[in-house]
Amino acid sequence: MRLRVAILSLVLVHLHLVTAASASNSSTSHNLFPTPSVLTGLETDEDLMPLRGGSGVAGTTGGDSKVGAYNYRPPQVPLDVKGYPVPHGLSLEQVHVYVRHGERTPVGVRLAPFIPEHWTMCKTRRQFPNAKDGEELPRSKRVVEKKDGTSTEGLCLLGELSDIGRQSTYNFGAALRSLYIDRLGFLADTLHNDDSVYFRSTNMPRTIESLEQVIHGLYPTTKCAADALPTLLVRNGRDENLLGNTLSCKRLEYLQIGFAQAAAAAYNQTLEPLDEKISKYLDGRPIRVDGKPRASGVLDTVKAAIAHGVKVPHEFEDKSVTDVIEQAVVNEWFAGYKTQEVRRLGMGPLLSDLSQKLQRKVDRGANDPLKLLVHSTHDTALAAMCNTLDVFDEKWPAFTASITFELFKKIQPEENRSFLQTVFSPFQTSPAPEYFVRMRYQNRSLALPVCADEGKHLPGSPELCTLAAFRDRVKELTPVDWERECGSTGWS
Repeated sequence: MRLRVAILSLVLVHLHLVTAASASNSSTSHNLFPTPSVLTGLETDEDLMPLRGGSGVAGTTGGDSKVGAYNYRPPQVPLDVKGYPVPHGLSLEQVHVYVRHGERTPVGVRLAPFIPEHWTMCKTRRQFPNAKDGEELPRSKRVVEKKDGTSTEGLCLLGELSDIGRQSTYNFGAALRSLYIDRLGFLADTLHNDDSVYFRSTNMPRTIESLEQVIHGLYPTTKCAADALPTLLVRNGRDENLLGNTLSCKRLEYLQIGFAQAAAAAYNQTLEPLDEKISKYLDGRPIRVDGKPRASGVLDTVKAAIAHGVKVPHEFEDKSVTDVIEQAVVNEWFAGYKTQEVRRLGMGPLLSDLSQKLQRKVDRGANDPLKLLVHSTHDTALAAMCNTLDVFDEKWPAFTASITFELFKKIQPEENRSFLQTVFSPFQTSPAPEYFVRMRYQNRSLALPVCADEGKHLPGSPELCTLAAFRDRVKELTPVDWERECGSTGWS
């Protein structure tokens, strides 16, 4: 095992050098009613989180902070509707969206009391109407209780979608509406049924609730017919493909553990110079890939705080510090996706699902009414997908970051034909249409390296990959025998 880790460490260092060089050159359905705009009626509360530029932070006893109301901050890179590039001479046929959930609280308690332990940012959607067989029952509300038995209305659970996260995902849905309905006329203005749309989420509260908000932004209540009821799909854990499924694929879990260990061996030394600045916030412990807390947990807490406008220690506002941590953490989590086996096991099932739906649209044409597919997932899925297709920017995906795959059709113009040719050859078939796929991430169109060769993209537009070339690459990444490939762990 030590030899394997040593080899992986060398691979990681090599991959880092290569990346630096290149840089320099089965479903369950949930029927849901669209939910109201999330910050409507949000009240000021003395127990809300401290904000950058606010009135300051009061006492942090027990990790709590008490200041005035917080303000909504938009996602780091909102969807750019006006700057969206419309390809000339192509018609949009289908769009697949993969969006990370909105802003959430940290998934663990770290850096307390310097970053507060308790976040009072979850006031929305805490009251629930109850009914049974048409009989109205008393309403209920959910409140988080601390371990000391006290409770505060609006207190968040760890890893919970915050009110800010609800607003940013609602805004993302509204941006989808502005682009694909108002600007492009691609979707109907009013939703009468869900034949043209598809919504699926991983089975986690923050992704499900984020997708609910996206749906409401895309089709507000006023834009839904009386009998229209959007369906939100989720899968059992063993069937999930919206992220690398280590639950069902133990081989993938084994490989990821190996790459994490290799990242610790390769990158802990790069973190050592930060100890003088960072250890005082970690009870004197060093910051390491495999430390306690792990460097990934520290980065998660800092990014969540900054996304909510929560003041963080000034060292974590220094890019020379955070960039070093992020580099180590990104390699811990995603370096494996530079290898063919991890790509196949981690992203192969998802890309195969995408490829099949694109081809079905081509084969069925107007008989397939499905136009927009929105998937609510996680940062790990977006980074893994970009890495698998060799377009990863080596940065941790932001909240509400999104990837889109767009299917375009090009109708070949008929050759100039004379009147006599038309008369004597009236049944000559028209040229078959060509299809192209464009991948976009954070408002950027990405030219896939696999489609770089002549004939594999639309001439003059390297970002428009031919569907055939895209599907050929996906086929290479799709496991032939999933159970067999996932069955060999290497563990004794």
